[in-house]
Amino acid sequence: MRRVDQDVNRFRRIVKGQIRKNLRKFVSHGEMLTRKGGKVVAVPLPEITLPRFTFGDRGGGGVGQGEGQPGDEVGQDPGEDEGEHPLEVDVSMEELAQILGEALELPHIEPRGQQNVETDTHRYRSIRRTGPRSLRHFKRTYKRALIRQIISGDYDADDPLVTPRREDERFRSFDITRVPESSAAILYMMDVSGSMGAEQKEIVRNAAFWLDAWIQSQYRNVATRYIVHDASAREVDRHSFFHLKESGGTKISSAYRLANDIIDKDYPPDQWNVYCFQFSDGDNWSGGDTALCLRLLEEELLPKSNQFAYGQVKSAYGSGQFKHDLDQKFDSEDLVTCEIQDRDAILDCLREFLRRGR
Repeated sequence: MRRVDQDVNRFRRIVKGQIRKNLRKFVSHGEMLTRKGGKVVAVPLPEITLPRFTFGDRGGGGVGQGEGQPGDEVGQDPGEDEGEHPLEVDVSMEELAQILGEALELPHIEPRGQQNVETDTHRYRSIRRTGPRSLRHFKRTYKRALIRQIISGDYDADDPLVTPRREDERFRSFDITRVPESSAAILYMMDVSGSMGAEQKEIVRNAAFWLDAWIQSQYRNVATRYIVHDASAREVDRHSFFHLKESGGTKISSAYRLANDIIDKDYPPDQWNVYCFQFSDGDNWSGGDTALCLRLLEEELLPKSNQFAYGQVKSAYGSGQFKHDLDQKFDSEDLVTCEIQDRDAILDCLREFLRRGR
């Protein structure tokens, strides 16, 4: 392994250690959420100190001598107050999920359904000296030819012609990785009635980001759907899910009916691993609607889901009664509930949702 590769690997280990150390802060405050792009996020790590030039201890003349004391930074006076210089490091969602799993000691999910098989996937991440012409790496080949001609004295700077030989050729090569073939569908349901404010939605947003990261690391194909409800339910896109204005009363059964219709239409349980995550402040329209919700869960949603998770977000207006009703009715591993008092409780709720590996 080249020295630069060793340095890169060491730096990546440092970055992972810093993320693991500050995981609760990242989960609670969501610094990285807005930086997401594709399968990579930019993680701000102000704790990493970058190298800097300092005066040496040699005396008398030479470069780097003059006014100042040993240890002073080279350059202009930074002033009395030194500014912070956070370092943003790109981390893949796969690495982020791995860090989350290690920190929370999460078991790997055991998929169910007919598609529970593993297949080989090929990722072109290495270079070899042999291979088909279609995979020849032009830049690496040219570089090897240039080095050979310079060493042998054949390179002419006035006539910089570089002609690769067979021994100069380099080819892209793949690594074989085993990945699960099974598919998963995530259904998020959120109460957007008048009692769910901006702070409650931010908590849900942070939780959903990390839930997505973990579940997508466990499945080859993941579909995500979003349902909002007050007195009635409707499906929306991801942006609308987190930014709709609050209004109206709460009728949770409307969300359960819509979720059940989506599962029946698009995600048959014998082919898909279905995960339902519901977030509310615990208020519901009436005791009659709560009874309907319990029946829909027992007869429809729980049998069709790998797991149904309910997170109750604390608000100034929510009664919190719905979680009590769920806990009293169900004693099943298929239904998990947790209370999210504030942002600092998000990590504990994630552990409760995911620790069973279902």
